[in-house]
Amino acid sequence: MSSALSRSNNIQAQDLYANKLRTQLRLLWRKVLERRAPQVAVWIDAPVSIALPSGQDATPFLQALNIWFQLLGIINENADARSDRLIESECGATSVSGSFAKALESIAPDIDAFAKIAEKLSVGPTITAHPTEAKRVTVLEIHRRIYRNLATLEADRWTPNERSLLLTKLESEIDLLWMTGELRLARPTLPDEIEWGLQFFRDSLFDAVPQVYDSFDQATHRHFGKVIDARPDIKFHSWIGGDRDGNPNVTCDITKLALRRGKDTAVSRHISDIDKAAAHLSVSQNIMVFPEPHHTRIKAIIERNGNSTRNQGEPIRQALTSISNVLKNEGYANVSRYEADLITIESALYSIDADLIAKLYIRPILRRAQIFGFRTTTLDIRQNSSVTTRALEDIWSTSNEPKPEYGTQEWSNRLRHELANPILPNMALCPLKPEARELLNLLELQNCTRHSTDPNAIGPFILSMTRSTDDLLGVYLLARYAGFGTETLDIQIVPLFETIEDLRNAPRILADLIEVPLVRRSLNSRGRRMEIMLGYSDSNKDGGFICSTWELHSAQRNILQTLRSFNMKPAFFHGRGGSVSRGGAPTGRAISAQPEGTIEGMMRTTEQGEVVSAKYANRGTATAQIELLAASALLHTTKVTNDHVSPEFESAFEALSGLSQTAYSALLNSDCFVDYFQQASPVEELAYLKIGSRPSRRFGVTNLSDLRAIPWVFAWSQNRHLITGWYGFGSAIESFLKFRGDQGRLVLHDMFSQSDLFRLIVDEVEKSLFQTDITIAADYASLVTNKDTRTRIFNLVSDEYNRACDGIRFLTGSSCLGARFPKFQARFERIRSDIDHVHALQVTLLRSARHDGKKRDLIPLLQSMNTISAGLGWTG
Repeated sequence: MSSALSRSNNIQAQDLYANKLRTQLRLLWRKVLERRAPQVAVWIDAPVSIALPSGQDATPFLQALNIWFQLLGIINENADARSDRLIESECGATSVSGSFAKALESIAPDIDAFAKIAEKLSVGPTITAHPTEAKRVTVLEIHRRIYRNLATLEADRWTPNERSLLLTKLESEIDLLWMTGELRLARPTLPDEIEWGLQFFRDSLFDAVPQVYDSFDQATHRHFGKVIDARPDIKFHSWIGGDRDGNPNVTCDITKLALRRGKDTAVSRHISDIDKAAAHLSVSQNIMVFPEPHHTRIKAIIERNGNSTRNQGEPIRQALTSISNVLKNEGYANVSRYEADLITIESALYSIDADLIAKLYIRPILRRAQIFGFRTTTLDIRQNSSVTTRALEDIWSTSNEPKPEYGTQEWSNRLRHELANPILPNMALCPLKPEARELLNLLELQNCTRHSTDPNAIGPFILSMTRSTDDLLGVYLLARYAGFGTETLDIQIVPLFETIEDLRNAPRILADLIEVPLVRRSLNSRGRRMEIMLGYSDSNKDGGFICSTWELHSAQRNILQTLRSFNMKPAFFHGRGGSVSRGGAPTGRAISAQPEGTIEGMMRTTEQGEVVSAKYANRGTATAQIELLAASALLHTTKVTNDHVSPEFESAFEALSGLSQTAYSALLNSDCFVDYFQQASPVEELAYLKIGSRPSRRFGVTNLSDLRAIPWVFAWSQNRHLITGWYGFGSAIESFLKFRGDQGRLVLHDMFSQSDLFRLIVDEVEKSLFQTDITIAADYASLVTNKDTRTRIFNLVSDEYNRACDGIRFLTGSSCLGARFPKFQARFERIRSDIDHVHALQVTLLRSARHDGKKRDLIPLLQSMNTISAGLGWTG
């Protein structure tokens, strides 16, 4: 059977399988409704579409639809995983998209060249607790059980009675979803969020990541005939308990708690692994004799903290028991000693020809030790530049010298003078305000953790809203005050460029930074590599989707060129979210579209809220997602050219970016636009939805500029405007064609067929337009009390929507939005009617709540937000 025919058959099989699952779960869902809410079951069975009841009567209907949307998501995940398995079974691993095997077949390198590439391949998914996860942890656990039960049900070996029992289990889980409810009764605390993040490691990631290494080994063995020694470096980071930007609840005590819980979680898993291995490895020295020096090394482990009277004659079991005791007593000075003991046992097993046993029982434990250490994740620290500036102002106010004003030449001079000064005042003796003292305590904690049992437990200091070189130098000086050193500082300070202006200024900011001797020495000591974080959310909010996408692309190229002039390399950290307007494009394609030379084997990206749940709640999906990230970074690094932007294309991109930003800015700067946004969306009511510990505004300010990007996107998705994913695109295409005529048409069509970046933009804009509904948007617009404001702003949105649709049809040649993405289209069409009913109800609830000022309908209103989020598959 040909590969193409087999793949076609697989698509048909996947559709049949997904349909079967939907039928089964819908029957079970309906059975639950018959018992719990019979009126909803009647509504579902109605031969014609009926509007939802309003007020409190809507609660069971919203709850039912929310559960159904959740079940559809689980079905889709299960069907996608099964599809990959079928493709691998029928066509081979090289046919699975996003796999190491397919990447190796595509690039076909020689073994020596590939080993060098693999050595520098490093990916770092970073889990954040940004308030975009509207589902409770309890609900996520029920989801995992449903997913596992569906996977179990997939087997053909069950008898009718056994299958009936499995279906009963599934029905009970759906019933539990109903009885649990999806709304949080209280806003999650930071300890809650810390445990939320760690739960993904306990449930799936501790097992998934070693499986990614197995997949890498299998792919290299298949391609080269042997396993190579070099492997990707997969290290998870976390912001939970370390990100204090705009969240005053994140204190040093919370950061210490996050570090402690990360260590406890990792060590607990190591102990469990070791104890299980000890229970299995009953290797008798009367049967197998370990040669020297293996015997002596095993004996040393046993004598360190073992009970030599137990399991006598079984040295491997005794050694593992000793290791377990050391772990329980926190006896390892550092994680390297633990890894060395595991390597000793692995080598000893190899020495007696027990390779299979070593690979099955010890290798996974060793890999978990190498990946997760005594930390689980590397905890990043993030703070806003305004906080670091105020801390310096406070510190300088305690000296006898005049305090300079921020942004002046005197401020810059003072920074550079202090950085060059070998002796600085003792901050412990300075009377500082609580904010400055807290920041110095944080930096001291960061320094101390670098010398703990696992130096990788603490990550970089990320400075959000980096707008000048002085902002970064301020953190270097604060680090000096906190005791990091004099000549070089053992701290990684990462600028976060978020606005369009900051992205454009980034190369100059970094060039001026590297000119400072202390900074240059510190970067040299870190391998001459500088990590730079790029903010997708705020740049989109600032300039619109098309403009921000191009500016992010340009910034990377310009930063790369700047750092190369100093013989340094960038390591870009991509601050992506779930929706396309926050950088949430398909992983493989998004990486492929990055500028040439900007990855070089290193890829770090944030994973936020519902994205964490979607990618990492289940082991199979987690394994595939991490492999996809690593394989995509590998492909990008090994390509000779990666979407090289020709001068003609660059000129077109610049023009489109500027035109789209002009249209987008005109909308945001329109009179009464803020009034329209606040009234035509549930952005104000979002504060009642308890989905995160962090405030929706950075510093309690009520203007649009200080509103976080996440609620900005959330609100525009709730009212089905979705302007963050397409506004400005239509005007840009229309104006470009008007100015450049036939030549412009040729250029745009060439870009669509040849440029990965432009094709990605067009595809994601089309998907956003497909989910936009102008009729529903008009219903939300009707909530705006001022008629002139309502008409003017909505007409701008509606007209731009029509222009964007025309632009898509011109570029793609397709008359039907979404037709180029049949799976995406079909999945949304299945819920369209139901989610449209929820939107209509939400408009009614918003109007009622705002009219009488009472909160009697608050529960159904919040339920409607959760239900819409579940239907769209993301919140922000």
